[in-house]
Amino acid sequence: MYPLSNEARRSVLGEAERLRRLSPTERDLIRLVHEPGFPRWLEQIKSIGGCAHPIYLAGHTTTHDAVTGEVLRHYDTRDEPGGRMPVRCRNRRETRCEPCSYLHAGDTFHLVRSGLLGGKGVTDDVQRHPRLFVTLTAPSFGAVHRVSGPDTAVCRPRRDGGMCEHGRPLGCGHQHADADSAVGQPLCPDCYDYAGHVLWHASAGTLWNRYCHMLRRHLATAAGITQTRLREHLTVSFAKVAEYQKRGAVHFHAVIRLDGPDGPSSPPPPWATTELLEGAVRSAADLVEVNTPYSPATGERAVKWGKQLDVHPIRSDAFTESSAVTDNAVAAYVAKYVSKSVGDAGGIDYRIRDFDSIRLAPVNAHLRALMAACWRLGGLVELEELRLRAWAHTLGYRGHVLTKSRQYSTTYGALRAVRAEHQSGGGPLVLEDSDTVTESAWRYIGSGHSPAESDVAVGIAEDLAALREIRRDMIAEGWKYAA
Repeated sequence: MYPLSNEARRSVLGEAERLRRLSPTERDLIRLVHEPGFPRWLEQIKSIGGCAHPIYLAGHTTTHDAVTGEVLRHYDTRDEPGGRMPVRCRNRRETRCEPCSYLHAGDTFHLVRSGLLGGKGVTDDVQRHPRLFVTLTAPSFGAVHRVSGPDTAVCRPRRDGGMCEHGRPLGCGHQHADADSAVGQPLCPDCYDYAGHVLWHASAGTLWNRYCHMLRRHLATAAGITQTRLREHLTVSFAKVAEYQKRGAVHFHAVIRLDGPDGPSSPPPPWATTELLEGAVRSAADLVEVNTPYSPATGERAVKWGKQLDVHPIRSDAFTESSAVTDNAVAAYVAKYVSKSVGDAGGIDYRIRDFDSIRLAPVNAHLRALMAACWRLGGLVELEELRLRAWAHTLGYRGHVLTKSRQYSTTYGALRAVRAEHQSGGGPLVLEDSDTVTESAWRYIGSGHSPAESDVAVGIAEDLAALREIRRDMIAEGWKYAA
């Protein structure tokens, strides 16, 4: 081996020093771009929209002709980079994976919209069925700071300088913008009913189910028939989404529709009007309640809806131009909130394992107190069935973000299947006809990105989002000039 010259030695040492100064992500990026399968990996990540936390699978799928046995299509991940294939994580939360949450919100829009306008297997006659957009809220658990509006110049003006029993003012007397960190925080944390708040959350799913039963009972009463015979005349269909308010309390937005006895394909009876449905919606909300399990620490509490109840008839876009509560507006509104979580109210979207995790959680004092209440009450044997500790990160709420009745419209699974068939174009996930036989074997081998892979995926997701905006603007401009 020949000794290096002084100049060559300085060059090597300089290169080593430059490499030493690189960040771990930069070094990982150098490793990534020199991988032989890097171009193919880029194609894969683009195909899944820049998913932030892809699931990696290994395996194969083979499609045969059912009659002749001829191999029509074969795919194997052995030829892919790393011998694996990435698929979307399908996380609906925008804080966890923005590309997948965008896709989920789009599916939700079509799911809700098809139940209002028809399509996706639903007849367009549903446009003429009685339909309401209903908002059901949690009750008050204590006074909180509110956004100042046209009717409230300041946040809860002080009443003759009154104080609560803990010596705190009954109002703050200040104006709050929507982005003010004080909004949603209790005026007096000691007066706030934290136990009642988390127990309401733990019972909200049961309260909704009871409400649906009560609604059917009130519809039957208004029609002058027994509840057992209501199903012979009509079907109540719904889709609802849960949303967190700034105070950390869930409220529900629901589309409620009346169909005939055979579902959306049949019209409801003439007496089943929008006015009759609205009356039943309001009366059922006033009367329904759920009792929590008895505990010496909390007693037995009656869980009910709050006093704020909004009910709006849904007008078809084809029949009106003035109403804001239209088919598309409601579908877009529900889709907007399906990608949200408690994280958008200042909370966290991962499970809490111990009390120290609550103490160190990056949340405000109010949400930390709600999580602590979940942890304390969840340790009581008599409240064990509510699983408050397991759902402390969601402040005790353990329901799905979106639920719907079976006959409301299509399903997420059906929408994904159609998209997979459209996008695959004969790829490994294509849906086959009935005259073919598919044999598959897949296994999970990992998930997530390395630091450099994550940065590249973010860039891909941002580029795709920018292209969507450009396409949307072009369509809007086209419509403008066409008009």
